[in-house]
Amino acid sequence: MPDYGHALQFGTFITPTNAAPQQPVALAQLTEQLGLDLVTFQDHPYQPAFLDTWTLMSWVAASTERVHISGNVLNLPLRQPAVLARAVASLDLLSGGRIELGLGAGAFWDAIGAMGEPRLTIGEGVTALGEAIDVIRGIWDAGNRTPLRTDGQFHAVNGAKRGPAPAHDVPIWLGAYKPRMQRLIGAKADGWLPSLPYLQPGDLEAGNERIDAAAVEAGRDPREIRRLLNLGNSASAAQLVDLALEHGVSTFILGSDDPAAMERFAEVAAEVREQVAAERASRGTEQGPVRSPQALAKRRPGIDYDGLPASLAEDAVEPGDSRYSRVQNNYMRGGDPGLVLRPATVEQVQDAVLFAARHRDVPFGVRSGGHGVSGRSTNDGGIVLDLGRLNRIEVIDEDARLVRIGPGARWGEVARALEPHGWAISSGDYGGVGVGGLATAGGVGFLGREHGLTIDHVRAVELVLADGSAVRASATENADLFWAVRGAGAAIGVVTSFEFEAAEVGDIGWVQLAYDASDLEAFLENWGDAQENAPRDVTTFILIGRPSPGQPTVAQLYGVVDSSDPDTIIERLQPFAQIAPLVQQQVQLVPYAQVMANAQPGDHQGRGEPLARSGLLQSVTPAAASDLADFIRGGAPYFFQVRAVGGAVGDVDEDATAYSHREANFALTALGSSRAALDAAWDTLVGPHTEGMYWSFNSDARPERVAEAFPPATLARLLALKARVDPTGLFRDNLVLTPELAEAPGFDAA
Repeated sequence: MPDYGHALQFGTFITPTNAAPQQPVALAQLTEQLGLDLVTFQDHPYQPAFLDTWTLMSWVAASTERVHISGNVLNLPLRQPAVLARAVASLDLLSGGRIELGLGAGAFWDAIGAMGEPRLTIGEGVTALGEAIDVIRGIWDAGNRTPLRTDGQFHAVNGAKRGPAPAHDVPIWLGAYKPRMQRLIGAKADGWLPSLPYLQPGDLEAGNERIDAAAVEAGRDPREIRRLLNLGNSASAAQLVDLALEHGVSTFILGSDDPAAMERFAEVAAEVREQVAAERASRGTEQGPVRSPQALAKRRPGIDYDGLPASLAEDAVEPGDSRYSRVQNNYMRGGDPGLVLRPATVEQVQDAVLFAARHRDVPFGVRSGGHGVSGRSTNDGGIVLDLGRLNRIEVIDEDARLVRIGPGARWGEVARALEPHGWAISSGDYGGVGVGGLATAGGVGFLGREHGLTIDHVRAVELVLADGSAVRASATENADLFWAVRGAGAAIGVVTSFEFEAAEVGDIGWVQLAYDASDLEAFLENWGDAQENAPRDVTTFILIGRPSPGQPTVAQLYGVVDSSDPDTIIERLQPFAQIAPLVQQQVQLVPYAQVMANAQPGDHQGRGEPLARSGLLQSVTPAAASDLADFIRGGAPYFFQVRAVGGAVGDVDEDATAYSHREANFALTALGSSRAALDAAWDTLVGPHTEGMYWSFNSDARPERVAEAFPPATLARLLALKARVDPTGLFRDNLVLTPELAEAPGFDAA
């Protein structure tokens, strides 16, 4: 197999000299500036003339933006495998997925021994390296919740915690010349990294044959393994083309500290790329690398993995990929999807939607921030379209306060971006929520009574429909789509960008109070009265957990007074200080961005299946307070929240958006652990007290719940639009709009 089909890479091999510590950093930056792919450093921790390679790699990662970085090769006897695994993963995360791992079994044993490590024979070194690979991969397997245990002769771990997973599938390349090491590469590694000056004629062919045979014996495809080569000071384009096409080399690394040589090498690299691409096209060379049998075995049935568009393939994540644990779950739900697509452009979203349309027999979820209370932004065995890379935030009209935001941005990031302008967009109560999910559902936030829902500030959207078409919708363009997206967007298409009109918001009063709510009925009624009668610049929420026997019931109030005047803030809060005995209080004057800076960064690791119910309430009447108190004390919900709406929310005409029941002053949310108990208890509230619901906080997908969320005329309009723009029901895993809803109890479009 003379050509394994891997994409060509070109890099540099730089001496980590400490005589001029910034020189290797500058050469690494030059490598990036020249458009090369990789910068590498030799690793001799026992050599006082050299900088520590790992420290240098970390500094270079912080000093560059694009180029990948590797040891060439790291000295394993002096780098403990489990610690090294975490160091690699950590630096890979910090650098945005730019770290590769080159390893060597060890040489210069007198120097290694002088550092305190025992001398190994050549055979023992190979065995130790093989054991180290198992440990490193085991640490990276963060999705495996069992402790890592290995019983190697040289590297054993006994119950080590796994993780973190790297940002990308970090390859393990081995520097090797002897047959046993080459067989280890074929069995376990991802790349062979020798140096051309050390090879004799025929060594490349013989090494490839050994690696390929060992790979086949291990049940692997030889195309899984990249062939790299360290070069001398110069190499011609013709030589490199021959090495690529006839000897399988796909990564060429120039060993030189001469900037002029690097510049010539970059010119040669461009020629080689062009010539190899042309020859491969004429030969019909199949692209490599390929996934391992172990990774392929984790693929889920019903998904045409081989038919994935090339535009999506590089960033798609499968269950067998090391990145999988980072993308499989959302904030509240654990998932096991068969494929996660991660587009970065509108065109890629179009490709993803058309790919999903060919897979109507598997679940299909769309994820922005990954919160996912109501919908299935993750699933079991299906496709997830993750919009996290569409996260740009830009001001498009300073005077009009117009901002364009991608669906994958999170609201805490938006608040930070708008703060220097003195602007804000009311956006829920948690900065980790994705823009897309909130801005297509409603958006009940801390500024809601004064500025309305999040959707009330949307001025236009760009979205991809089920047929793959990209359209723009606003009050004057595709007005029917614009109406539906604001409240039922999850069932209509995939929004790829929003245009918002931000509001002028300065420092605000951030209020956190805690009450003894042992008289729960009185507390609920008093808070409801205080909130309904408060000026619009006051928006508060209350939260009550499951009561504990023998303990007083504690209720938490948190919210905002939109004023920068301390006296006004205190005046607004006086009625709230009287509703029940206070046990804790805190009032701060802060920017809105600080209020929304309440989310932990990083990947979501939800578990299980959330059980959530939602309802909209006109007023907290004595009867409603009594039934709500019984509901809370009954123990069915472990989390009960009431959010104030009303005010500006009700200023918008009922039929202006698909979000309905704007006359309500309160939005109720309950989370439970038993579906039967929660349904039985919640259903006693539906009808007597609630009218409508906020779909984002409801996980009950029964048809009558959909009919409850949308009045008959709204639902009829949605069904008609759905039949036109998504007749096969591609977007179905969050809000299910099917013709059968017309038969749901209470439906009457007349």
